[in-house]
Amino acid sequence: MQGTVAIDLGSTTTVVAHQAPAGTPELLAVPPYSLASPVVVPSLLWFHHDSQSRPLIGRQVLEAGLAHQDDPRLQRDFKRRIGSAAASRGAGGVSPEQAGRLLLHHLWRALPAGLEPRRLVLTAPVEAYRGYRQWLLQVCSDLEVPELALVDEPTAAAIGAGLPAGSTVLVLDLGGGTIDLSLVQLEGGEGRAAPIAQLLRFAGRNLHDSRQQLRCARVIGKAGVALGGRDIDRWIAALLCPDQATSGPLLEACERLKCQLSEQSEALVVWSPPQAPPRELRLSRAALDDLLHACGLIEQLDALLAEVLAAGRSAGISLERITAVLPVGGTSQLPTIRDWVRQRCTNVPIRDQRPVEAVALGALALTPGVQVKDVLARGVSLRCWEQRSGRHHWHPLFVAGQSWPTDQPLELVLACSCDGQQALELVLGDPLDERRREVVFEAGLPVLRSRDAGAARVQPWAQRPVALPMNPPGQRGQDRLRLQFRIDADSQLLVEATDLLSGERRGPMRLGAVR
Repeated sequence: MQGTVAIDLGSTTTVVAHQAPAGTPELLAVPPYSLASPVVVPSLLWFHHDSQSRPLIGRQVLEAGLAHQDDPRLQRDFKRRIGSAAASRGAGGVSPEQAGRLLLHHLWRALPAGLEPRRLVLTAPVEAYRGYRQWLLQVCSDLEVPELALVDEPTAAAIGAGLPAGSTVLVLDLGGGTIDLSLVQLEGGEGRAAPIAQLLRFAGRNLHDSRQQLRCARVIGKAGVALGGRDIDRWIAALLCPDQATSGPLLEACERLKCQLSEQSEALVVWSPPQAPPRELRLSRAALDDLLHACGLIEQLDALLAEVLAAGRSAGISLERITAVLPVGGTSQLPTIRDWVRQRCTNVPIRDQRPVEAVALGALALTPGVQVKDVLARGVSLRCWEQRSGRHHWHPLFVAGQSWPTDQPLELVLACSCDGQQALELVLGDPLDERRREVVFEAGLPVLRSRDAGAARVQPWAQRPVALPMNPPGQRGQDRLRLQFRIDADSQLLVEATDLLSGERRGPMRLGAVR
């Protein structure tokens, strides 16, 4: 069984997903390290004093009751410290980079029998993309996989949640140890290529010297705090058992209470204190809501959100212009957090259906070759009349590197250039002299092409332009036609036209083949 495997290494949980060439994406169980529900691997390692070669990993750490130990042999939250000059070492001098390497390698070796993936796609935090990319290249240098690809996490999460390229997304990442809010703008959109994963290896050959551009989301604003789900567990323990020390088993019981309250209004777990009879722990949603307010979590979230939105306003992006809010991480599923998001982000769509697996599934969708797609070797532009300058100019529709068939149509509104205009002609052309080297893909294979930065000269197509009649005639400067362009599976450029005055619709019409 071949296909693509995606691994989303997270601070709290790591998700492994698979997609066969003609199949649908699915989360992979990786025994003995993954949980049964949800199918994730806790990002935990426990090192024995005598060996680093066989640490306890993921579920093994939980089952041994070691996940909440204050012990240097426990490695957690190491992902955010990868590449940091101030990163501390844990048991036996293990660095965050070494801990991440051990986790990835053990997961790769534990993939289900018979699974021989052709491609591995990994995710990277956008703010540390370059350094993290270099670390992943070193980590994966000895993995026997023909193709290796990389995508940034906000883009993968947004695509996994079904958001279009070019979206502006508020990502709320509420994990076990940290809370991070990010306002990011995705690659792609009008006149720009949609995002795809960056190939680092193809057919066993490294491509890190191929001068590929780093195509990742642009961070507009970011704020965070070292506070997360484990701190909530400690607050619950202090509320229910103020006379007890916050031992590992007690914190584990409080975590189960918290998780139950994501699905039900009352929760009950049985905890067995050391050298004492079992004890019932009960908690309601209302009590948890009061606790989170009393401990200052909501006030802290308000401060973080205000900081991120202020950065957005400085960049000309208000809350109303945000495409969607994307909560990720298990803590984001708490009813108190969901209510806070709805109250603070009124009228902004919230995509919270897949908070844990969205990044891994999006990474699969962004990987070339999983879906049969080609890319344009040369772009295509449309001649448009610009009211401000009073002259025509070339507007890019799709650019070199744009994958096709396209997932979403590109929409433009055209205005008339003169009074009494009876038709609008769709004059198309190919941009010329694009000479900046980058890797593009044809039939799933990487090809080095070159193109220049900046505006390019355009060669009009030889065929006669398609004319779209208007009845009644249009007036100069009047918005008249809404056009939706897309590229189909036969590489044909299609357009659908709507007359904004009469409401008449035409199309889809074939305009010609793209290259």
